[in-house]
Amino acid sequence: MTTFDRNVFAFTIIVVVAVAGFVALLGVSGIGVRDDTSRRAASPGAAPVDAPAEIPSREELRAMGLGPLPPVTMSADNPLSEEKVELGKLLFFDPRMSGDGAVSCATCHGATLGWGDGNALSLGYPGTLHWRNSQTIINSAYQHKLFWAGESKSLEAQAKSAFTGNVAGNLDPVMAEERLRQMPEYVQRFNEVFGADSPSFDDALRAVAAFEATIVSRNVPFDRYMEGDDSAMPEPALRGLGLFVGKAGCVECHGGPLFTDQSFHNMGVPPNAEFETSVLRQITLRYQHRARGVPEELYRSADRDLGLYYTTKQEADKGKFRTPTAREAGQTGPYMHNGVFKTLPEVVDFYDRGGGDPGKDPLLRPLGLSQQEKDDIVEFLLSLTGDAIIVEPPDLPEYEVLP
Repeated sequence: MTTFDRNVFAFTIIVVVAVAGFVALLGVSGIGVRDDTSRRAASPGAAPVDAPAEIPSREELRAMGLGPLPPVTMSADNPLSEEKVELGKLLFFDPRMSGDGAVSCATCHGATLGWGDGNALSLGYPGTLHWRNSQTIINSAYQHKLFWAGESKSLEAQAKSAFTGNVAGNLDPVMAEERLRQMPEYVQRFNEVFGADSPSFDDALRAVAAFEATIVSRNVPFDRYMEGDDSAMPEPALRGLGLFVGKAGCVECHGGPLFTDQSFHNMGVPPNAEFETSVLRQITLRYQHRARGVPEELYRSADRDLGLYYTTKQEADKGKFRTPTAREAGQTGPYMHNGVFKTLPEVVDFYDRGGGDPGKDPLLRPLGLSQQEKDDIVEFLLSLTGDAIIVEPPDLPEYEVLP
């Protein structure tokens, strides 16, 4: 080998070693992005890298039972008509359909408040304070059972309980009929709608149910997406949809077009501290305990709503409440039966932790969601929220002294 050849060979070796060293340095320093991703995912204690949520196709979502709501159907003995809905609207907004003539359905179900009252716990009848959150009436016509613990099986039965309940409307049905009979416009409207000579309380319930059946979701981004509008949902909401039906498992209880299984679950929701500071709340809660016939020891230790247990008296049903629809979640807070969570991020955080107290539903488990994933789920819930449904209060009929 000549001196020239030896010099070339040596130079080649130096270059190869230098290049190899530089490549090794890239791997160690994390400059190589792909290698760094793998290294961080595998390293003990390193934050895991989120795999992108798989977004189901529309066909797959339909197979899961998800999609727009079908048309509202009413019972055979209470068909919808424009005149009946208009009568129900008057009665819904009329405070004379309460014991003291000052509280209407709209007092606790306001159109500008997502058809609830915007409070964690409802105000209730004057002189009392309610023990539960005032649920929205949006899409209530699709519910098989009404109220947080499913006490009513129809809109008509729900209206009766709301009108006559001691901490709701506190209305005597006979007094209601007499008031309605002293207003000629109501007499005429009841005659036109029901063919009755004078207003009856049962017909009033049918009319209110008819009006409530018209308060349904409108212009919902998710529905538009399912109908083929690819621009209806932004990318974060689509990722949230993938998490909702996938990793987070929300669809297990919030399925179907209404996004609820219409069943009962114990979420281990923390108690509302207001029961410990408000005498009137505590009175109402203990009244509920006593009126529903709970054992004496439960009455004396009352610190929370017992839910489905009031109806069944089964130990396993303590703390169970009807799964609320996820539709319109963006305009119907505060959340849970006792309004203990003010915002959707709080709700998602609660479920990410796996729920609350012992005795909770076994479906609840820690989810291990990243902050981005939780934000995406909130975006999806907002895509289930349609336009605000604003109904202006009507001009109400006037009393006239009968001859």
